[in-house]
Amino acid sequence: MRAFRAVVAAVLSAVVLAGCGPSGSGGGDEAPPKASTAPGTSASASPPGGPSASPTAGRLPAPGETLVRVTRTGGFAGQTHTLVVKGDGSYTRLDAGAKPTGTGKLSGAELTGLRTALREADFARLPRITTGGPTIYDGFFYAFVHDGHEVSGGQESLPESLTRVLDALPPFTGGTDAP
Repeated sequence: MRAFRAVVAAVLSAVVLAGCGPSGSGGGDEAPPKASTAPGTSASASPPGGPSASPTAGRLPAPGETLVRVTRTGGFAGQTHTLVVKGDGSYTRLDAGAKPTGTGKLSGAELTGLRTALREADFARLPRITTGGPTIYDGFFYAFVHDGHEVSGGQESLPESLTRVLDALPPFTGGTDAP
């Protein structure tokens, strides 16, 4: 099961990073992530020079830029869903084929809550792949991309700070929402 999750993490990383260039529209000048260390260990996501070395650290993304992208895969049905939230609070739900399945917009308070959760999560200091916790069969696996950092892990191993990010997101499934 752990080997399967490692393969899923690698595939999700490639898919998620392919669509998260500087404007969130794919491509971009970002360097590919470094390979993780041996299975069962975690690699640090901190860039050289610490968290302040991030090219966007300390600034809010422009309205059209991606604030956060979270892909959730697994569960009983083994489905993949992605949420892309832009700097203005607008979001798009994507299916496994990266086709839009719904849109919406966070309220001002919801966007503030999400920004706070993202800031407090301190992505630069989180391990690239979270490990630990009891295995939850038919559980979800998440891949987060925020501010040039990617963090992945099963729901059983997510730190509380990433659980707060998930709680601040709109639902992964549903139709088009009223803005």
